[in-house]
Amino acid sequence: MGASPVASLQVSVDSLRSTKGELRVCLTADPRNFPACVDDARAVTRTVPAAERGLRFEGLPPGHYAVAVIHDANGNAKLDTFMGIPKEGFGFSRNPAIGFGPPKFTAAAFDLGAEGSVQPVKMRYLL
Repeated sequence: MGASPVASLQVSVDSLRSTKGELRVCLTADPRNFPACVDDARAVTRTVPAAERGLRFEGLPPGHYAVAVIHDANGNAKLDTFMGIPKEGFGFSRNPAIGFGPPKFTAAAFDLGAEGSVQPVKMRYLL
């Protein structure tokens, strides 16, 4: 029997307001746990310095995924808000339109095949 196919995903982050702090990236295939990945045991989360402007995931099984990114500018490990409005930057794979609240999984989801993928994420700042 052959080995299961694996893929890589490159996430590049554009339009950062600054390179201070960290990028907190969540990759999930579970629509119920998007965008937070809190209750998803199979979610892959990474934190990298914001100056790196992206990261690479290796060894992923092909599938249907979505990415959420937070620019944690002050490094306190959470998305700061004011009256429910994000004070720090955020972005999603496929760069869906933003209304009230985060986009649905289907708006940010993409197929990752064995050939891999690159997902550019444009950061948005509301305050």
